[in-house]
Amino acid sequence: MTRGKRTIRASEIGSFLYCRRAWWYQRKKAPTINTRELAAGQQFHAEHVSQAKSASFLRKFAWALILGAIILLSIFIASAI
Repeated sequence: MTRGKRTIRASEIGSFLYCRRAWWYQRKKAPTINTRELAAGQQFHAEHVSQAKSASFLRKFAWALILGAIILLSIFIASAI
């Protein structure tokens, strides 16, 4: 008797390690009962990604302003001498 080969994905291993019952439900393709909570979690993560991108941009912009201020200050000091 031969067994069908099935690829095991890393996400499945993570689900199994986190909760064996959740992994079993995923394998059986059982419908989730907490769709509202899952949707709220996806919305939260989407907003967090947006905030993280904004923070990264603002950090780079701040460094550019600091560098520009240092350059202008050095030009001002050099011309004053």
